[in-house]
Amino acid sequence: MRRPIAAALALATWLATPLAAQPTKAGSPEAHLPPNITQLTAFGERAVWSPDGRRIAFMGKSFGDAFEIDLRTRLVRMLTAHFRHAGFLRVHYLPNGDLLLIGARDFKDIRTTRDRDEELWVMKPDAQSPPVALGQKLSEGVAVSRSRLRIAWSNTHGQYPDSVAEGESVMYVADVVYENGAPRLANRTEVLRARRPACTLEAQDFRRDDRELVYTCYRDGGKADVFGIDLATHAVTTYRKVDGEYNEGEGVSPDGAWELVESSRDQGGPERQNASYIDLWKMRLVPNSTEFVRMTRWGDYEGYKASNPSVSPDGKFFAFQSARSRDPAGVGYGIFLYRLK
Repeated sequence: MRRPIAAALALATWLATPLAAQPTKAGSPEAHLPPNITQLTAFGERAVWSPDGRRIAFMGKSFGDAFEIDLRTRLVRMLTAHFRHAGFLRVHYLPNGDLLLIGARDFKDIRTTRDRDEELWVMKPDAQSPPVALGQKLSEGVAVSRSRLRIAWSNTHGQYPDSVAEGESVMYVADVVYENGAPRLANRTEVLRARRPACTLEAQDFRRDDRELVYTCYRDGGKADVFGIDLATHAVTTYRKVDGEYNEGEGVSPDGAWELVESSRDQGGPERQNASYIDLWKMRLVPNSTEFVRMTRWGDYEGYKASNPSVSPDGKFFAFQSARSRDPAGVGYGIFLYRLK
């Protein structure tokens, strides 16, 4: 009678263990697209959806210009061609249609500029005037509410050495308000503090009518986990934390039920459990979620990864980028559209 028990235990162990990497396929994923994936551009990275779902903004390259593609006509236009700048890293839409840009005033070198000098800017999408600085530096990305002029970001010692200790990161929420047409930040509130090596914070997505903020915790050693924090009670929920995996939340569904995750699961041994070897997974946002479904197979091709997904306002599509394992996070080689429904 012990055999069924042993078999059940073996099955449970197998289900809990990350699968081995799939056999390497010849060629590239861009040349072997499944029917539900369409290539939109042959260049670009960090795609985001417009509030009406008709356009996608994206960066041409890191420290470059922002672009926008009309999904009906497939025409592409540059958004940041009318003023001199030092290059931007990210672009987002605010719910009112204005653009939120992340970029530095001056370019010094890649590491210094990215880690210390990036700021938030707001720009009218069709204006001929340059963007307006919000007077706020940040570390990495920003979370933008779908329904309110509300954002979240984090800071480290690199941006504000006088107020943030070495090895510490702090996450904030604030509102973008307009006075005589000029944007500024108001109601800035500290949400959470963390310390290395256990965690470096990055805000990702608002959900539950902006009552919760989903964030990524980067652990020293190249791993990452997905959490959420209740903005009223400050209670923290663990959504995915696996010691041997890299899991970075990147795009929440409009109803807040699920999140797209960049994950190293299925990518192979310990040496491939980091941000260089990732595909996109769909995770139901419940505590310690086990509903985790792989969506892309870019990692089946040696040297490729899929990253930086963004879910459409109607929840029927997500945009993402084709990337290379050898490149830093965020670098992309074209925007792709994944049909969910």
